[in-house]
Amino acid sequence: MDRKGLGRIILIRHGETEANRLRCFADSDDIPLTETGRSQSHALALRLSREFRAQVLICSPFRRAQETGEIIGRVLGLTVETLRGIQERDFGCLRGQPYEHLGARKSSAGHDPSWSPEGGESLNDVRRRAIEAIESLRNRYPDQEIVVVCHGAVIQAICAHIAGEWIEGSVPSNCGFVTIGYEEQGWMQPVLSGDWDEILPPA
Repeated sequence: MDRKGLGRIILIRHGETEANRLRCFADSDDIPLTETGRSQSHALALRLSREFRAQVLICSPFRRAQETGEIIGRVLGLTVETLRGIQERDFGCLRGQPYEHLGARKSSAGHDPSWSPEGGESLNDVRRRAIEAIESLRNRYPDQEIVVVCHGAVIQAICAHIAGEWIEGSVPSNCGFVTIGYEEQGWMQPVLSGDWDEILPPA
């Protein structure tokens, strides 16, 4: 980093899975990347090697994030460290269902981030655990660049916490990313990078 005491987190959404391709919520934490997802991850890794100087590589425990991180790690020469708290939102009764089923379930709740599907988590639930996790990274690595491979709802929740507002339905495309600078006093505003799509919540 150019300024002493300044760090940066690069929040990356994992590469494409079959559930993403079909526009469905994942029905398992263990689904792999598609061939497209692996290609996306490799292309992103090359971009990261050109544009950043990452020193730490953190991944969600879910397989799709781990596979993305392993591909990135091979290019950057970094070892994957798994972190709880940044795993994807638990969509409960919506697991395995098409994205549009979410809108039908939550129509009466509108954009309320405290709403949760039966047996699942609300966006506020995700926000609380994800912020705790990245705060731990800020404390451990006060002036480094950290690549964090996670999930769309996690990125959405972290950005909402820092920016102070929820952007309904706006998440990175697969292998899109957000950068967030930080220092001891707190977080800087998120910067959207990569290719972004307006899509329904991620699988």
